[in-house]
Amino acid sequence: MAYTDIDKPTDYFETTTYAGGTTSITSLDFSPDWVWAKKRTGAENHGIFDSVRGATKTINSNTTSAETTRGGSLTSFDSNGWSMGGADGIISASGNDYVAWAWRGSDSSAVSNTDGSITSTVSANTTSGFSIVSYTGNGTADQSIGHGLGAVPKMIILKQRSGTEHWAVYHAGTTADKQLYLNLTNAEETTQFDAPPSSSLFYVDTNVMVNDNSQTYIAYCFAEKKGFSKFGSYTGNGSNDGTFVYTGFKPAFCIVKRTDGSADWNMYDNKRIGYNPLNYFVYPNSSSAEDTSNPQWFDLLSNGFQLRNTSTMANTSGGSYIYMAFAENPFVTSGGIPTTAR
Repeated sequence: MAYTDIDKPTDYFETTTYAGGTTSITSLDFSPDWVWAKKRTGAENHGIFDSVRGATKTINSNTTSAETTRGGSLTSFDSNGWSMGGADGIISASGNDYVAWAWRGSDSSAVSNTDGSITSTVSANTTSGFSIVSYTGNGTADQSIGHGLGAVPKMIILKQRSGTEHWAVYHAGTTADKQLYLNLTNAEETTQFDAPPSSSLFYVDTNVMVNDNSQTYIAYCFAEKKGFSKFGSYTGNGSNDGTFVYTGFKPAFCIVKRTDGSADWNMYDNKRIGYNPLNYFVYPNSSSAEDTSNPQWFDLLSNGFQLRNTSTMANTSGGSYIYMAFAENPFVTSGGIPTTAR
């Protein structure tokens, strides 16, 4: 019996905390292709960087701003981490604390993908089910774009690079023909994705968020991998002994969003503080500092997570929610060895 596709999740994903003023991260077991950073100790935009767009090019999950170049921010993607200018508030300013989440891509230069009607540039890791996709829109209806995963994406996070449009989020757990916005608290709304994705393509229409003529776009695509990643949904029960969500692994990272009502996105990981029940969170849709006022809301367990609150954000009675989660350890390794809770 195959318990997991990946025995060592830190070969593909890792959370790192560090002090501002740090100029390099050298603790990873891989060369990252996507880094998402957030200042914890004060208000600051989220900084999202990837190797396909190139170092120093930043977009913010909490704004509609177009891509900018910040020479003092992330300056290179390295063999075991990344380098920084050491003075940019978005990723490493002295006197502050930071957290960053890093994903591994293809381990080589991005390649041209002609599977779809729009040619894309792709860095894909088919083992971990993650790809970065860059393309230029053509403003034509019913277009397809190759994502390089060889498996059906369960989640796609997409942003126009060249303009000030909202982030469009496809998630398999939303209602059919609906999507979310990463930078907003809105409930799910009519989708700009033309159809559910296939094992080689995702589909867009002519909306400016996903396919305006001559505008450039970036998409982060995720396929589910047993024992490593999960993209699902659950219903809240409105209790402090809240809903338990089975993932099949010990989560290292989780993002939750309510879909049937307005609420913040909320993001947890195993490094802030790193033990139950004290799990601080940040809001992907907000520049706000890390929220330490309600630390006992979310338990990371050996085989999933459990809500410990009645908040609208994560566990209101009868509320519908989606989540994305990545593993610290599989619940059972490929050799049959079980993990433990924290």
